[in-house]
Amino acid sequence: MSQSYGITKPHGGKLVNRISKKDYSGLFSISISEDLANDVENIADGIFSPLEGFLGQQDFETVSSRGRLANDIPWTIPIVLDVDESTAKKMKDAGDVLLKNTESDGFAILKVEETYHYDKEKTAKGVYGTTDTKHPGVARTITMKDILVGGKIDYIKRPKESLIRKYRKSPIQTREEFQKAGWKTIVAFQTRNPPHVAHEMLQKTSLTTRDGVFVNPLIGKKKSGDFVDEVIIKCYETLIEHYYPKNRCQLATLHTEMRYAGPKEAIHHGIMRQNYGCTHIIIGRDHAGVGNYYDPFAAQKIFDDYPDLEITPIFFPEFFYCKKCLNFTNERVCPHDVESREQLSGTKLRTMILEGKSPSEFILRPEVSKIIMDYNKPFVD
Repeated sequence: MSQSYGITKPHGGKLVNRISKKDYSGLFSISISEDLANDVENIADGIFSPLEGFLGQQDFETVSSRGRLANDIPWTIPIVLDVDESTAKKMKDAGDVLLKNTESDGFAILKVEETYHYDKEKTAKGVYGTTDTKHPGVARTITMKDILVGGKIDYIKRPKESLIRKYRKSPIQTREEFQKAGWKTIVAFQTRNPPHVAHEMLQKTSLTTRDGVFVNPLIGKKKSGDFVDEVIIKCYETLIEHYYPKNRCQLATLHTEMRYAGPKEAIHHGIMRQNYGCTHIIIGRDHAGVGNYYDPFAAQKIFDDYPDLEITPIFFPEFFYCKKCLNFTNERVCPHDVESREQLSGTKLRTMILEGKSPSEFILRPEVSKIIMDYNKPFVD
């Protein structure tokens, strides 16, 4: 613990702050995707502490191969800018490069420190544990451009406020809010879905022995069939309003794309929540997984390899409603068979919603179910 931060120490020892008022007139510029622009803002705000910019070659290679920066600080997901050969040369010649996206004439300045080639298949295997292009993370890696650009960033202009950004908060803001609430133990809950009642039970069970829960839905690019961001936000707003005690739950959105990297992404999720000020994070079965690429408990086991993290994982078995126990429970304490359980897979839930069937109140709270059922297109195409 660090007295200067009051809750838990940021990853790497200090919160990065790359917010700047630098002049950007006359700079060579390139356009990047909205998702990458979000990650540049995450660097600037310290959500990705200790990163101060896009990874250089040495850090990139150690992150990809062994899940740590070159200085041995844990880091499992490469944060990189990929460009083609011609653009890389122009950027290197320019030195300082203005980053743009569809919303802005320029939102950040990248100080180009190096450009380098990389092995896409080796990277995919190191981060995702597979080179199968059916894996969404592998597919994305294989289609990246051939050159990576490393260097620190200076963030100069925020995007316009919107419904999606309404709950976006920096680690400075969340730490201040946790201290104001008097919380000393804070449990983070990572999600990319509207809240099932089983998720609610996980959060409330953790609240019985901690001060507060930090619900932190991931907002950004997801695969087809996942819920759209607006639905996730509105469902959590409603759930917290109707079913949570005051001053025990805080909602903030995390704007970054889902990588589906399973265990490696579980560590990444823990690091970001440590930077927000959380002391614990709930890591469920097949956390950040996709398909059958990972052992269901790999995302829990990997924390054994990272004892130097300052956020503590909490492992829960899957919750469900037992019609014989008449209670929400889990297989560790419930003796009854599967037929007694009221539980729902994500695939089955999507099918029910598309068919216009409302899930049971033991699956979704009625207020949450109504939001989803009333939404015209609740899923990513």
